[in-house]
Amino acid sequence: MSNAARLPVRLTPGASADRIDGWDVDADGRPVLKVRVRARPVEGEANTALIKLLAKSLRVPKSSVALDRGGQSRTKMISVADLSDEELRSRLTGL
Repeated sequence: MSNAARLPVRLTPGASADRIDGWDVDADGRPVLKVRVRARPVEGEANTALIKLLAKSLRVPKSSVALDRGGQSRTKMISVADLSDEELRSRLTGL
């Protein structure tokens, strides 16, 4: 994806509600966005729910949000087409 912002995410599936919990740091000190979804990690359901929630929260089409890395992991790398890293962070501020 060219001209895409990259977003590191720590996903918690099976939560009581779909929500973005804000920023945290991973074990290596890198920033990650903490996200919870109700969907279970079965047949990609949690990943699909994550993409849907991020697209809605960022006000972009679902087709602009893609899972780059971490399909089977809780730590994922998401790309968002046609948004700069600055635009992405500003849209996530206050969520």
